[in-house]
Amino acid sequence: MTSPANADAHGDADTGPRRPRRPHRPPWAGRNYTLLTAAAIATNLGSQGALIASAFAVLELGGDAGDVGLVAAARTIPLVLFLLVGGALADRLPRHRVMVAANAVNCVSQATFAALVLTGDARLWQMMALAALGGTGHAFFSPASEGMLMSSVSGEQAARAFALYRMSMHGAGIGGAALGGALIAVIGPGWVLAVDAAAFLVAGALRAFLDVSHIPPREPGGGMIADLRDGWREFIGRPWLWTIVVQFAVVNAVVVAAESVYGPLVARDELGGAGPWGLALAAFGAGTVGGALVMMRWKPRRLLLAGTLCVFPLALPSAGLAIPLPGAGLALVMFLTGLAVEVFGVSWMTALHQEIAEEKLSRVSAYDMLGSIGMIPLATALAGPAESAFGRTYALWGCSALVILLTAAVLTVPDVRRLTRRDSTTPAAGTGKSAESAGSAAVSADAEGTVGRAG
Repeated sequence: MTSPANADAHGDADTGPRRPRRPHRPPWAGRNYTLLTAAAIATNLGSQGALIASAFAVLELGGDAGDVGLVAAARTIPLVLFLLVGGALADRLPRHRVMVAANAVNCVSQATFAALVLTGDARLWQMMALAALGGTGHAFFSPASEGMLMSSVSGEQAARAFALYRMSMHGAGIGGAALGGALIAVIGPGWVLAVDAAAFLVAGALRAFLDVSHIPPREPGGGMIADLRDGWREFIGRPWLWTIVVQFAVVNAVVVAAESVYGPLVARDELGGAGPWGLALAAFGAGTVGGALVMMRWKPRRLLLAGTLCVFPLALPSAGLAIPLPGAGLALVMFLTGLAVEVFGVSWMTALHQEIAEEKLSRVSAYDMLGSIGMIPLATALAGPAESAFGRTYALWGCSALVILLTAAVLTVPDVRRLTRRDSTTPAAGTGKSAESAGSAAVSADAEGTVGRAG
């Protein structure tokens, strides 16, 4: 007679050898979550390479650095203008339909861009128009995507789900940038743009299979303006929410200005060329992956306190450039910064998921995203005049000081210090209750539960 142990190893005597068990997805990685993650990997693989390819396409067709900036601005401006409309629309219509439509717009814009570059007939105004079309698609996609992701997870494993999702995105972005750079050198930027169009096609197809039957129908309300007002009341009625968004409006702006404007200049003048700066940027990407791995296991009880403390390291890259640190030291600083950013990003997503009603997630996310990017164009435009007025070193120290001062100011807000992880992280019922009262149902720091800002 076969013992139970032997039966498990060799198969049941009555039924014959058993087939190897297939690994099961964890309970929190449901169908929607898996589709969203796979689609995000596809688009990040394509889009990171396409960002590099679009710049090289402009240069190869006779443009200069100013033309590259115009194409980048053409993408950013409609993104800022339409984010709030996109958030209201995503809370009014089925979110997966908004996402698929936005992916279709991006697919068409990138495919047309690729065709123009490959035929050599692209004009600057055409590239700007197509970049603007892509930015518009992104404005409608992002709030719907964040709302859909947060509604796809529930319960105590939300933090792990958000961390894995962000880690997958960042890993795909790192790989996409490296692969895109290599492909541009081998086959040219036009084909990389075509690959990005195909990635949007694949992602849209995956998102078309999202199941929204569990989401109750949304009442249309009194119109788009009424929806935006409702989202604003939800946003402004939570001190922890609007103070951190205001904080990051400035923090993101000065960090991006320091890294996109001053970083290459310091590398050229002090570090011997672009190589050390490229290594530092790669180290930042590796740090974000490491931070996501940390957040798959660490569940801080006071979500925003832990996250906000991890904003202080965002002052380090500007300080490292001001000194300046040697390449290895700068890479270490960027790695630690990337790790800290992810701790905040996952904590922030957890707080939104826990505190904001599901039917208002996209509108609140839109206000959040608008704050994150709204001041970046102004900061990058002022970086040059600031260098001329104060000198590059003092401008960089000023960036670090702003990060430290604003983060310290946010820590004075009681709700930021007191918002506490609850046993269940299903979204709040939309009552607008404060973080302080919501945090009364505290759980232990090692309990399960849960970018994203600055992500």
